[in-house]
Amino acid sequence: MPRITRTWAPLAAVLLAASTLTACSPTYNWRDVRLEPTNLKAMLPCKPDKASREVTMVERKVALEVLGCEAGGATFALLHADIVDPARAGDAIRQWRIATLANLRGTSARDTPFVIAGGASLAQSAQVVATGQRADGSKVQSHAAYFAQGSQVFQAVIYADELRMDMTDPFFSNLKFQ
Repeated sequence: MPRITRTWAPLAAVLLAASTLTACSPTYNWRDVRLEPTNLKAMLPCKPDKASREVTMVERKVALEVLGCEAGGATFALLHADIVDPARAGDAIRQWRIATLANLRGTSARDTPFVIAGGASLAQSAQVVATGQRADGSKVQSHAAYFAQGSQVFQAVIYADELRMDMTDPFFSNLKFQ
């Protein structure tokens, strides 16, 4: 498990650091996006940037693709990887959740089941609301959803000083597979 945490640490640090930046406008400009090459559609409140890096998931090197942006003092991100073996999706989600909370130095976390139409029915699919610390030690809140479709595993996440419903509701309620 520590290997996963170290592998994802640079990406998590970038996302956490980015959440400390203030957006150009405090308002949200929600737009439909598709997380290529998957068929996941979502709404982001700003024009997203793309990034990719190689990570290890369930003992396999995979490309972790990120689509994210900053708005209203929060970082919004959609991440996915193809782990090749759909039978390992639950393990990948469980390990991803553990690694994210470790990188966040989470002091508290609350899990609830998460179901997305067209997604795999996995016990590990969940929404996780957590409080932790940024790299500079300041407090950060996160709200993440972990889910899968076939061999594709996903994380949709928001990092902010304070999570608000005007951030979380449009972001998570508009996740869908087409």
